[in-house]
Amino acid sequence: MAQAAVAPGLDSLAGMDAHADTLTKLENLSEEIDAALSRRKSNGFLRRAIRNWRRGDIARAGQLALEATQADGSNGQAYHVLAMALERMGHLHKALVTYERAFEIDPNDPDLLLNLGLTAWNLKMIEGAQRMFQLFIAARPDSPLGYNNLGTIQADQGRQTVAIETLRAALYRMPTEAILWNSLATVLAEDGRADESVVFYQEAIRLDPAFARPWHNLGFAYAHLGLLDESLDAYDHALALARDPTEILEATHSRGVCLIGMGRLEDGFKDYETRNSPRFRSYVHHVIKAPVWNGEPLAGKRILVVGEQGLGDEFMFANILPDIARAVGPDGKLQICVDPRLVPLFQRSFPEAQVGAYDDRKLISPDGNKELRFIPWAVENGEPDYYALMGSATPQFRKTVGDFPHEAFLAPDAERVAGFRAQLEAIGPGPYVGVCWRSMMLGAKRRRYYSSLDSWGSILKTPGVTFINVQYGDCAEELARAREMHGVDIHVIDGLDLKMDIDGAAALSAALDLVISAPTAAAATAASVGAPVWFLTAGRTWPQLGTDEYPWYKSTRVLSPVKFGDWKELMPRAGDELKAFAAEHGKS
Repeated sequence: MAQAAVAPGLDSLAGMDAHADTLTKLENLSEEIDAALSRRKSNGFLRRAIRNWRRGDIARAGQLALEATQADGSNGQAYHVLAMALERMGHLHKALVTYERAFEIDPNDPDLLLNLGLTAWNLKMIEGAQRMFQLFIAARPDSPLGYNNLGTIQADQGRQTVAIETLRAALYRMPTEAILWNSLATVLAEDGRADESVVFYQEAIRLDPAFARPWHNLGFAYAHLGLLDESLDAYDHALALARDPTEILEATHSRGVCLIGMGRLEDGFKDYETRNSPRFRSYVHHVIKAPVWNGEPLAGKRILVVGEQGLGDEFMFANILPDIARAVGPDGKLQICVDPRLVPLFQRSFPEAQVGAYDDRKLISPDGNKELRFIPWAVENGEPDYYALMGSATPQFRKTVGDFPHEAFLAPDAERVAGFRAQLEAIGPGPYVGVCWRSMMLGAKRRRYYSSLDSWGSILKTPGVTFINVQYGDCAEELARAREMHGVDIHVIDGLDLKMDIDGAAALSAALDLVISAPTAAAATAASVGAPVWFLTAGRTWPQLGTDEYPWYKSTRVLSPVKFGDWKELMPRAGDELKAFAAEHGKS
């Protein structure tokens, strides 16, 4: 489930700066050597390539750079620009090989080391990337870019202390480099130290008032601190300064998430639509010819509504499906496209609708790799009258927080619910409380959003409660460790695959008295069928819409620490809340 707008990575910041720097140098060098070497034709193509790059036509720039290499195979500058274009278009393996060719021709160009490192990093070749950045630092010790990238890749590996030392040492050498202050601040913010990061972002802004990225990242830090007014102001500053189209999209998206998190839904969802721009980092192209639905009357029409952005968000945004079903009426048709694992649950919940799964593929083209979503079953009888992504359709029905009905909108399998309830009663007395503590995707940056099960002692030691595992994925070692540390069994329902059998997970959730969970798909599954859910969050999250609950669902609470990620403060408080719940719902 989405947490909050994520600031663009520092690697992309350095990459953009390095490319701009490189283009200027290549432009100047090609002028200097043009008269000295017989490569006029090649350099002509190269100059045109650079002009097209500056206009934003990366595909054309790549084509011209390729022609420059064909005109003169010893033109290292042409290979350099061609590699940059391939990298920007997503052809990373080809870019790496082309950078290597450029480096063979011109091993004294340190910018190639930087770009080789960035490409290797994107290919998950971490050791090679670090080596390239170290070589770049040795060649250009007075450039901030090598330290910036090295520190950031160290942070991505979870080595925050090392990253902080790398960046701090660079700042001793170059105390007026705003990029380094911004980088150090971001490492701190991504280590859960958002309050400390604010001072460093402010210093980056003081040093370079026209630098948009620190304003964007400052907005991210303020959002983590729950200071949404300050966050919105920072995003507004970033947008006023940003010139790069990609950076403008990112800042607009972050601003939209902030506004939604404040409960300002109409303005927020307008900005949130930037995720559907082909230039957005996670854009998915839907292979549908039907027009996008923009609020036109739906009575008697056929509309295809498509889930998006991950399992948790597919559940969350699905709360509008009952509204759309009513809008099309008995003479219309609702088509629902979701993750394949959700089809049985959604088909039961909307028996008059046609429910199917999407087929996601990646297209490799001259313009870069594209994520494509195919929905062939939806057009077997012709194109629908309209199609809409669930998140894009939401503001048509939810213009204010008061528009959320607080109802269960998915129907679990009643027979399986009864079966699970019988299994629970065989385990012992209730209340029966499901627990889920983390996402399956736990990179260094995401880990700070989730608590370790080791820290759940205050909850798990609550007397009179039978705990049931709803954590999907392989968690046997964690469950065994919890038993050893806390002396409590978290019972596993044999034969139920919580990751793949979402219909079963929904039925189990409906059989429970309460689910306590991190903001994951498990929590969304339970909440969508009306089970009471307590969300344990590291801080305020945008799906709260400025409230103390998740208004998307029937019965939820949000428990979060006073300071972002301070689980030691939160867990005893959550334990006290569970004791009160157990006293009220206890059974013999």
